[in-house]
Amino acid sequence: MIKINEHYLKLQASYLFADIARRVAAFQEAHPDREVIKLGIGDVTRALPRACVEAFHQGVDEMAEDKSFKGYGPEQGYAFLREKVAQQDFQARGADISADEVFISDGAKCDNGNIQEIFSRDAVVAVPDPVYPVYVDTNVMAGRTGKFQDGRYEGLVYLESTRDNGFIPDLPSTPVDLIYLCYPNNPTGATITKDQLKTWVDYARDNRAVILFDAAYEYFIRDEKIPHSIFEIEGAREVAIEFRSLSKTAGFTGTRCAYTVAPKNCTGYDADGNPHSLHKLWNRRHSTKFNGVSYPVQKAAEAVYTEAGRTETRALVDYYLQNAAKIRSAMTELGFECVGGENSPYIWIDGKRDSWEFFDLLLNKAGVVCTPGAGFGRCGKGYIRISAFNSHENVDKAMGRIKDALAD
Repeated sequence: MIKINEHYLKLQASYLFADIARRVAAFQEAHPDREVIKLGIGDVTRALPRACVEAFHQGVDEMAEDKSFKGYGPEQGYAFLREKVAQQDFQARGADISADEVFISDGAKCDNGNIQEIFSRDAVVAVPDPVYPVYVDTNVMAGRTGKFQDGRYEGLVYLESTRDNGFIPDLPSTPVDLIYLCYPNNPTGATITKDQLKTWVDYARDNRAVILFDAAYEYFIRDEKIPHSIFEIEGAREVAIEFRSLSKTAGFTGTRCAYTVAPKNCTGYDADGNPHSLHKLWNRRHSTKFNGVSYPVQKAAEAVYTEAGRTETRALVDYYLQNAAKIRSAMTELGFECVGGENSPYIWIDGKRDSWEFFDLLLNKAGVVCTPGAGFGRCGKGYIRISAFNSHENVDKAMGRIKDALAD
């Protein structure tokens, strides 16, 4: 008799965004003539930058000729891309990261989920609340939690992010081994200062813990006082692994390219307290279970780091930031307290009511899809998240519809 991994049975009935998709599908089936504007899931809507498209075509053309054809590439990624990443994303900001510490992948979500495999099953895990669901669900699947009760899993340490602490959680009150942090934050849109981030790095160093730092939205930062990388903080190389994505930077949600940075001196320990390089462990896992991102996609990703690519990707992100500013302004004028929308594509809104109730109100009365905060954890109750990923025209239309719906 084949037995299942029973930890999967502890997972909630559905993944948050799948639940939203079902509700939206049911609404559209019941109202086929109603236009729905989606400002929920963080999927981009604008085309790839021209520089990336041209490089993509070049990569495909190379694959069409025997003399330039590429077969299996290096699992860690082609050196031409890893070198650009190390130089422009880290070294240019004073962060000591080398190309051989960069691992190219097909998505930050994948890496965030897969990284937990290199840690002990009995590791004590701390997650923010509200939280990007992948951090929680993958640890549930791995067996690091107990049952789900009162909106939380037994065995996890929840780091509450609320209006009172500016959505920057306090340090854990009990010892933890693995810490998930995400800034600019998904879902709240909050950002963290260098001093605040240093507090977490110092904690990890003092407690021999590791920080998994999700920086998927760093390209939206426009305030130069805000750190783009945890490796801008002294000592972070010893205790942190960072995740980045081109999905929101350059619209690669359907193209798939991201990377993880695992410094060589980032350390974990065996049962006897002996140190081991997490870089080596991740390299072993990565090369065993991943065959690499396709050559044309990596050529397209490399183009992000050209002069034209930088100009075009910045313009792309600026477009979404303009949407974010419109959303924040409109919701503030309607009397709602908002976080995010500055240095972030997400606006976290105190809905002054149950978050799923607010979701249904906006869907049914305005034909606008948001994301209910309750889906991100107990501290998300009463909030909604609105995404800036749509056209200017649709954002303007959505804000007008919301104003009319709330006036009824």
